[in-house]
Amino acid sequence: QLQLVESGGGLVQPGGSLRLSCAASGFTLDYYTIGWFRQAPGKEREGVSCISSSGSSTNYADSVKGRFTISRDNAKNTVYLQMNSLKPEDTAVYYCAAGFSNSGTFELSEYDYWGQGTQVTVSS
Repeated sequence: QLQLVESGGGLVQPGGSLRLSCAASGFTLDYYTIGWFRQAPGKEREGVSCISSSGSSTNYADSVKGRFTISRDNAKNTVYLQMNSLKPEDTAVYYCAAGFSNSGTFELSEYDYWGQGTQVTVSS
């Protein structure tokens, strides 16, 4: 069964950090662009960051540039999202997704597999 599983979410105070992980089972992530998305209550799902299959190219939403870092370890079949200087507006369910033919965009239709999401809450 092809599956993406996110982990690492939780409750953190403003200014704190979290590292999210996206692990794949049933397939290898080597050939996929991986994206991180988030969805807050009442809002549309939005792209946060994505990384090319080789890891040589990354993309970030303006709202997270300088605070979030995406990386991948293909040997572990896992992609990470390091989130620093977290703000209350970062509160959302975070999803990872894998796109085989993705060109490095946040276009939802270019992602083939999605995880179930992990909750991130930033609050004092």
